[in-house]
Amino acid sequence: MSKPITDFDVNNLDPFQALIWQYEMGVDEAIADEPLDRFKASESLSRNAANRPGFAPAAAGSRPARGSSPAAARPANIPSGGAGAGVQSAPVDGGFLLSDTPHEARQSARDAAAAAKTLDELKDAIETFEGCALKKSASNTVFGTGNPEAKLVLVGEAPGAEEDRQGLPFVGPSGKLLDAMLRSIGLSREEVYITNILPWRPPGNRQPTTAETAVCEPFVRRHIELIAPKVVICLGGSSAKALMEEDRGITRLRGTWKELIFADGAKADLTAMFHPAYLLRTPEQKRLAWRDLRATAQKLS
Repeated sequence: MSKPITDFDVNNLDPFQALIWQYEMGVDEAIADEPLDRFKASESLSRNAANRPGFAPAAAGSRPARGSSPAAARPANIPSGGAGAGVQSAPVDGGFLLSDTPHEARQSARDAAAAAKTLDELKDAIETFEGCALKKSASNTVFGTGNPEAKLVLVGEAPGAEEDRQGLPFVGPSGKLLDAMLRSIGLSREEVYITNILPWRPPGNRQPTTAETAVCEPFVRRHIELIAPKVVICLGGSSAKALMEEDRGITRLRGTWKELIFADGAKADLTAMFHPAYLLRTPEQKRLAWRDLRATAQKLS
């Protein structure tokens, strides 16, 4: 075990010491083939925006006139977000696209999700979507797995390192615990359907941001709608807050039930549970998870 590096000038470290320092700072995995200079990417976006036809930077402190519509303040080349509106994106060094705003990206995701009539079409729509920067750093798109006609759908938060490598949700220790939890109520992984609120892994396994969740939420809602389950379980706080449309944490949301209403008028019972990864770290909470599983079994019966 190496001795922690303290009180040093990072610019004078030898390569081995620099590697140790990066590891201690949380840089424990390579997430891209080449380093990405995000400062340069931001500058490129600003230049491209300034060169667009009809672009006029607002004067400092200026606001739209009272009574004017939001569309009046929008640059001429930006769509209003109506049906069929795509994400207006600017290419940056590295060959990927970044959306103008989370609002535009969410609208693009909503349009793409609504156009998907099957799970295969939805998977293609997600894999070609360029409105979320997480896609650039992820190794795989983690779509979902299980029975496409399942009565129970489980929605996790975001892929971890192992899920990102395999392209499947809930593998590794948390996946094994989830399998055991399902067996306790007479179900197997093959009988249910499992997906995540985000299809791409956030770097370093950090929590998804509100903007990232909002952009990808239309995809997971359409994902559930195409399966048309009887019960949906949100595993973890991020998925629970998004699908249950609540600001409360998972401790308060678990065990509560709501209705998830689809665009076609169909409904599913919606609840939240602790994430299996949290239960591995906090085994004393398994008694509450068992209580929630029994309530789920009653809903399914």
